[in-house]
Amino acid sequence: MGLTTAVPEFVREIVHRADGVPPLTPDGEEGRDWAERELSDPVYDIAEPTPFDRIARAIGDFIASLLSPEVSGGWASAFAVVAAVVVVGVIVAAFLVWGLPRATRRAPRSAPLLFGESEHRSASELRAAAAAHARAGEWEPAVVLRFRALARGCLERGVVDPPPGATVHGFARAAAGAFPQHAARLEEAAAAFDDVRYLRRPGTPELYRLVAEVDDVVASSRPAARERQEVAS
Repeated sequence: MGLTTAVPEFVREIVHRADGVPPLTPDGEEGRDWAERELSDPVYDIAEPTPFDRIARAIGDFIASLLSPEVSGGWASAFAVVAAVVVVGVIVAAFLVWGLPRATRRAPRSAPLLFGESEHRSASELRAAAAAHARAGEWEPAVVLRFRALARGCLERGVVDPPPGATVHGFARAAAGAFPQHAARLEEAAAAFDDVRYLRRPGTPELYRLVAEVDDVVASSRPAARERQEVAS
């Protein structure tokens, strides 16, 4: 009998205590609030697709729709043509941006050193400087600068590529490979430069005229070989 009366009392105590506990199943408004608070957590931002992801997915979906086997009838061939046009357009755009792949000749490299000395002037600038010295009767620098103009002119044309340690006679031999009809005169001009540059004989109007004539004839001649001649030191 005591047990019978104790059970209902125990149950009533549990029910009384449960009344103070909030329900585990929220109503509609409360559930929406819970969901909004949960989704506001920054950790969910990482899973969001970026604009790039969306664009890539759209392009992929478009291409997939063009190639989809579910397209029936005459539309299948039309979509195939559109897909081919898109691919060709992409290839053409790549060629326009990056250029056509082709084998090109190596551009003549800049040669700040010319016969052991720093020289950045062009062939035309060197010719003008040589002519100015000649007008002033300064034949040594006139001869030296005119021969440098000859060498720089061949370099600019891509005919001869003198390395930093090349000698004038090495240049003359290489230039003779491109202009064999002027081989003897190239060697004479090199000898004139060498003699005047190292004071073995003084500069004269005749030596300047010799070098200037060789420069002019080489500049107006077409090289016999298309490949650049490498100069031996």
